[in-house]
Amino acid sequence: MENYQRTASILLQERMAEPVRRLIVVAGPRQIGKTTAVHQVLRGRPKASYQFHAVDAPTSSVNDLPTDFSTEAGSGLVFRSGSDTTRDEKWLIERWHAARQAARAWHNQSMETLLAGKPPQAMTSDTAPTPYALVFDEIQHIANWSGVVKGLWDQDRAQGLAMHVVVLGSAPLLMQRGLSESLMGRFELLEMTHWSYSEMRDCFGFTLDQYIYFGGYPGPAPWVIQGQEPRWRNEVLHSLIEPNLVKDILALARIEKPAVLRQLFELGCSYSGQIIALTKLLVQLNDAGNTTTLTHYLKLLRAAGLLAGLEKYAAQVIRQRAAPPKLNVLNTAFVSVYCGKTFAQARADHALWGHLVESSIGAHLLNSATNGMNVGYWRESPFEVDFVLQHGDRIAALEVKSAAHDQGARKGLRAFAEKHVPLNIRTEVLGGDDFALADALTQPASHWLLEP
Repeated sequence: MENYQRTASILLQERMAEPVRRLIVVAGPRQIGKTTAVHQVLRGRPKASYQFHAVDAPTSSVNDLPTDFSTEAGSGLVFRSGSDTTRDEKWLIERWHAARQAARAWHNQSMETLLAGKPPQAMTSDTAPTPYALVFDEIQHIANWSGVVKGLWDQDRAQGLAMHVVVLGSAPLLMQRGLSESLMGRFELLEMTHWSYSEMRDCFGFTLDQYIYFGGYPGPAPWVIQGQEPRWRNEVLHSLIEPNLVKDILALARIEKPAVLRQLFELGCSYSGQIIALTKLLVQLNDAGNTTTLTHYLKLLRAAGLLAGLEKYAAQVIRQRAAPPKLNVLNTAFVSVYCGKTFAQARADHALWGHLVESSIGAHLLNSATNGMNVGYWRESPFEVDFVLQHGDRIAALEVKSAAHDQGARKGLRAFAEKHVPLNIRTEVLGGDDFALADALTQPASHWLLEP
């Protein structure tokens, strides 16, 4: 995994080689490789050209192993024992000031090297020094981080300082809140999502069935390859799900009923791929309150990269919101952890496997949808369409099949297209066999909005 580069890592490397224009924000769910992507980029740079600070590094006692990746000015990425320094606004400002000095030193050193044996007039934009880089991982743990960064960033722009600033965060909604309040127009967002089938296949050798059941988490993937399923399940549950529910989401907003949030997520995993009324969920949750509370919690779960409640496609927005949501996990690992069945047992259970296949396609569409693309569903009894994609005037209606099918699979698609004439609609059946399903999981959501 250390040498495997995701698209976001390559894009980040390109951005950090360009002249400084915008603050770079790398955001996405927990444990999907944001820090690894940044480390890969930094390892390819001269050690004197960057600083990396892990804001959430724990304090340490004498016997602790090194846990903090913070660096001294100009020294590059090195291990250093955690300290008892409080990571607050003052700490952020101090690290930024130190990086400014290092950035100026790096620029002067680079200019001297570039000008050695060359007249100044020979310098062009193509031969300008690579900008210095300052990176803060999990910056959302600092209160008022966006306000502080705004002031420091604006000072750097006024002084023409050639220093890229990269901030990482594991809770997209919290990151967006800070960005929208203070930094609007000053940043470029590089959003990372759960790993796709093609990434898990190319990096870890996952088969199609393994991806459908175990999902797209890189950390516990080696346990799958080694056949240690209980260790995989334990890591997903305690190292991935629990921190999201206990730490990240509780940091996003005030949660009146944390127990209900947890129950909603677990119940949502069991209902993934199904349309279910919020009133029905209320009956199964203890002290859940009302449907407004559940709608709010579903939004938080989606922002954290866990569970989405898809809206019904309708020409009128009010009809979309009145319809029951279709639940879909953002990673099928969540379904498998709570389903109570092993990989072999799930593969032999046709009903469960069908839900996993549909959830896998849904997660892939949600994770790969970009630029304001909407992912929903459609149902008007007795007809139903599993997923409806919309971007502008382009619409795609998609039906998912886990096994061989006949023309009856297109009944819902035909009904949808007939009801929405004269809209420009593409209809497709995804899956039916392993080849077609694998192909569907390697195409981004935007692919289905192209002309067939």
